[in-house]
Amino acid sequence: MNNVNLQVRRNVDSASPARLGAIGRRVRTFRKHIGLTLLALPGLVLLFVFHYVPLFGLLLPFKNYRYDLGVWHSPWSGLANFEFLFKGQTLIRATRNTISYNLVFIVLGTFLAVCVALMLFELGKRFVKLYQTILFIPYFISWVVAGFAFRALFDMDYGVVNRLLVMLGREPVLWYNDPKYWPYILVAAAVWKGIGYGAVIYYAALMGIDSEYYEAARIDGAGKLRQAFSISVPLIKPIIVMMVILQIGKIFYSDFGLFYNVPLNSSLLYPATDVIDTFVYRSLIDMGDIGMASAAGLFQSVVGFVLVLITNFIVKRTNEENSLF
Repeated sequence: MNNVNLQVRRNVDSASPARLGAIGRRVRTFRKHIGLTLLALPGLVLLFVFHYVPLFGLLLPFKNYRYDLGVWHSPWSGLANFEFLFKGQTLIRATRNTISYNLVFIVLGTFLAVCVALMLFELGKRFVKLYQTILFIPYFISWVVAGFAFRALFDMDYGVVNRLLVMLGREPVLWYNDPKYWPYILVAAAVWKGIGYGAVIYYAALMGIDSEYYEAARIDGAGKLRQAFSISVPLIKPIIVMMVILQIGKIFYSDFGLFYNVPLNSSLLYPATDVIDTFVYRSLIDMGDIGMASAAGLFQSVVGFVLVLITNFIVKRTNEENSLF
């Protein structure tokens, strides 16, 4: 039996691609790359378990979910969850805040990250790792910890900022009662946490540029600023476009930790701090309405997917090489 199998295997290996056909070629390709396939297998399993298995939850927005009946046996509700979701002003406010903040994060965050990457690129290699580490540390700090740090800054009685204001002869501010300050605080917090991550990505892209471009520019008398605008930025433009497209795909998602922990979930600040994710969280925790929370989640996913398609289409019409697909 073993001899027969061995002979069949030899026949398959020695057969020409034309004789093997499509299936045979795929078998040969699979056997050729079986090592890489096995290496990717754990990641594929995790992808399937966490991204495809939960897809049955897409039924929840269209059901009147009951814990005792489960997902499959709960009665259908049609579009009732969506009607209830869009009737109130709360989702409109949360959607407006989510889009506005994310637009600012994308534009300001990308601009500052590219600027920091360009500055790191001009520094000597001796200090680059030091500055990279300093900039990257906030990325690993939990928003829970950061929330307490911001409370130490903005607490009414013991906050550092209020003490400085008193020293300057100004009245202390009720930071956690007045929403007008929080758009600036939240943007500053998001930039503080994310600028190191973005800068490292763009810095890695800059390191891949051929140094001959810069040598030729220096011979022609181009300064550092001219080199940055004429060589560095144009050559990392595909990376910038790709990162922006990916961020636009998440424009209906917000950093829950940022908008929940930093303002300490103060209801007085909801006009400025309430986003779709915190709205969904409150729908689940306060009202226990899984159907409406799932409808909000589906709304986020569908709109985000459509935005990615539209953005990629616009980029493709402008410059096909910079598009994702």
